[in-house]
Formats: sequence, C-alpha cells, structure tokens
Amino acid sequence: MGVVFVKTQKGHDEIEKRLGGLSPRVRRVLIFVDGKRTVEDLRNMLAADDLTHTLGMLEEEGYIDLAAVVDKQGVAAPPPTRPMPSITAFRTLTASEPAQNLGMARNFMINTLNAFVGSLGATTLLEHLEEAETHEALRALYDEWYHTLVSSREGKREAESLREKLLKVI
Repeated sequence: MGVVFVKTQKGHDEIEKRLGGLSPRVRRVLIFVDGKRTVEDLRNMLAADDLTHTLGMLEEEGYIDLAAVVDKQGVAAPPPTRPMPSITAFRTLTASEPAQNLGMARNFMINTLNAFVGSLGATTLLEHLEEAETHEALRALYDEWYHTLVSSREGKREAESLREKLLKVI
C-alpha cells in the first residue's frame, strides 16, 4: 500500500512565490509532490534519508494533503474520511507511563547524538536533554534532536530508522 500526496493552494503559492522560507531540500520535495507519485516513488527519485519527516512537516504546515491511498495492485482509493495521524505524531501517553520509558527516550537521544554528531557538536542540546524531566520536555526537543542528527553524514543515513525507534518510547 502506498500514500499519494497533493500540493495544497499554500504549496502551489510556495512554489511560485517562495514566501514560506523552506530550505532548498524541503522545497525540492514539495516540487516533486504531484498527486500521482506515491511516497515510495518519491523516495526512489529523491534519495532523501529524512523523506518521511519532510513530508510530515509539509503536511503539518499545510503545503500538502493526502490525496489517495494506493493498494498493492496500483488501484488508488480516496483518502479515508477520518483524519489520519501525522507521520511525525507522538504516541498517546498513558497516565501510568513508566518512568523507564522517559529514561530510555532520554538515553536514546543522548546516545545517538554522541554517536553520530559528537558531544562538541551538540553541547547545548545534550544539556537540555539531561535537564528534561518529562516526556513533554523531551518532545519539545525532538525537532532539534532530529535536525542535529541529520546534519551529520552517518546520522542522515540512519535518521529514519532512529526516528522510528525513538517514537516508540517518547
């Protein structure tokens, strides 16, 4: 099954007028969204390691919308009538969320930064992660963690896999 996105009016305006301040890489992804290509087609064309995150950001900011869901035989169906969760959405926290998950998420974020960026490249972020005492505090640092991670060559290669692992515990 594949997902197809289409540009919104805001997306078309961004292509024409460049008012949104998108980076060249994100803008390139937006240009390739045409209402016909699936996410997998885009992945094969763009070689962007963080494509899922980029598409999620474009969707959340209103540049693209879900147009169709394509089954394995290539038959497109209209998008579901109920809202789909954002591809970058955090899971719902339970009232009895184990403290262990908070520690696991914090350690994962710190360890991945140390491994892929180095402690000198992310000193302030590492300090903020150490000080975070709640899931909400860690979630507030998620975007900075992700963008810092993809700023390194090795981190960029592993970004999607690491993002998926983190979202299971954060």
